[in-house]
Amino acid sequence: MVAVSKPSAKRKRAVVPPSPTVIEVMRADPNGRRRLVLDVLHAMGYGGSRDDTAQRLGQSGDEGIDGVIREDRLGLDLIYVQAKRWTSVVGRPKIQKFFGALHGKRATKGVFITTSTFSRDAVDYAEGVTPRVILVDGKELAQLMIEHGVGVTASRQYEISRIDLDYFTSDDSEASTPPAPLGDDAALVNPEGQAQLSGDQ
Repeated sequence: MVAVSKPSAKRKRAVVPPSPTVIEVMRADPNGRRRLVLDVLHAMGYGGSRDDTAQRLGQSGDEGIDGVIREDRLGLDLIYVQAKRWTSVVGRPKIQKFFGALHGKRATKGVFITTSTFSRDAVDYAEGVTPRVILVDGKELAQLMIEHGVGVTASRQYEISRIDLDYFTSDDSEASTPPAPLGDDAALVNPEGQAQLSGDQ
């Protein structure tokens, strides 16, 4: 009789729950998410003034592009943005579709943002195509919001004190050190230029 080994149980991948910041982003309506994403990019230094930096799209005929933001104040180049609320892993087909939309706009740069994560295949594809596509997952989006103060407020602040060295530095410290007093064995120079000990006088 040939013993047949039982198949090993498949290991379940650990699912990391989304952060509270990402949960609130997922709850926002589509217009709110588009505004959030464009505000984050603006806070990172893209574009000029807030009023004329970003343009929200997301309407029919926009080929899945949710917004456009100027790369600098002069608008020499544009960055096309797609922001989607997903809970499942975003695969390569979604990135390929966005890449095609960039070609349709003759764009040179694109940012694809999701509240979930990207598959390894999607990441590898984005890293090797031109125009360049930057992928931002939910964890990185939350971190950018915290770093640039978009959609978040500080609930607690800490103050760290250090020694003020200037306080302990007096004005007299720069003055020259007075000469040491002469002792019994201090050397003297007589009018003839010969050295002698003070005790020999």
